[in-house]
Amino acid sequence: MDGIERDKGGNLPLAGCRVIERSRTIASAYAGRLLSVMGAEVVMLEPAAGSPLRSAPPLLRSGESALFAYLAAGKRSLVCDPATESGRAVLDQALADAQVLIDDTPVEQRGASGLAPDDIAARFPALVHVSVLPFGASGPKSGWTGEEINLIHASGEGFLLPNGFSQELFPDRPPLKIYGHFAGYQGGAAAALAALSALWAAPESGGQYVDVSVQDAMLLVGAFALQRLGDGSLEHRATRRFRYGGVFKTKDAFIELLTLEQRQWDGLVKLLGDPDWAKEEALQDSLERSRRGDEINTHIRTWMAEHAADDVVRMAQELGVPVGKYYTPEDVVNGAHENARGLFEHIAMADGREAKVLKAPFQFAETPLRLTGGAPALGEMSQGAAP
Repeated sequence: MDGIERDKGGNLPLAGCRVIERSRTIASAYAGRLLSVMGAEVVMLEPAAGSPLRSAPPLLRSGESALFAYLAAGKRSLVCDPATESGRAVLDQALADAQVLIDDTPVEQRGASGLAPDDIAARFPALVHVSVLPFGASGPKSGWTGEEINLIHASGEGFLLPNGFSQELFPDRPPLKIYGHFAGYQGGAAAALAALSALWAAPESGGQYVDVSVQDAMLLVGAFALQRLGDGSLEHRATRRFRYGGVFKTKDAFIELLTLEQRQWDGLVKLLGDPDWAKEEALQDSLERSRRGDEINTHIRTWMAEHAADDVVRMAQELGVPVGKYYTPEDVVNGAHENARGLFEHIAMADGREAKVLKAPFQFAETPLRLTGGAPALGEMSQGAAP
């Protein structure tokens, strides 16, 4: 146990809900993490050697996985190998008291482990069973494995990155993988929403099986680019950019500027000091501005280079111009806005130290979210361990 008193959920939305999680991948682990912070008791079923995520980089000096510490915060751990007779008994006992099962066991291994959807439905008809796999559990790619980089490219994001200012600065760079585990988190968010939807419907329809594909979740990120295929437009990283606006370098940081509406253009002109070039009558037409985007951006870059990012953001907000600053991780953790909203919370690490982590990417107006502890010790719920 982590030494932090475990709260039973209180008034959180999922208080009293039990989730069983079998996770080898970030997507399924993140789905469990989102349900946990909403008050569910999430129990990880781990092999005797522990989840592979326990050793996933980045690693702290203590050897502990920072990624696992985040994904497993507030959860519990039960050693279980459902491929064995004793493990199957542990699995069935865990599922008997659960409302949700999140599982990323490969399709070909599910039958031998008693985790095939039809088998689960027969034994636990009231259970919400959420499958989370790279390419889903049905269809021609259901048996495919896929890591983060595969899913980034399988969803088209690699075709679209780097774009905009990055493409201008580094036109010869190869396709990029988004930093971190973007696809895994997208898939996990989709799985958590699927679980919530099925739980909401459970009083009328009972349990159900939900098949989540991480690739499908990632395709939604680029939905606009896909929609444009219908009119014959194929977006590419060399052409996918705002005609004017986008990323700019200020004196001390990068900012992003977006002006889609006339009032936002008017505010931008005031922000830039009402320069003579912006007073040209033709530039009152949004289509003409789009055609002359490179010219406009040249003027904007010159102005941005002479001002500090915080000053730009402050002045832009006063004028109704959508501008945001690119923050470093340290800026985010120590940000006045983030701390005023209580986005972070301290959890205990395995070596006794504390770490400040994001509770969730959302808030509830009436019920503050909270983490109920750090990552659990392996098998802390197993027979003979402290409850």
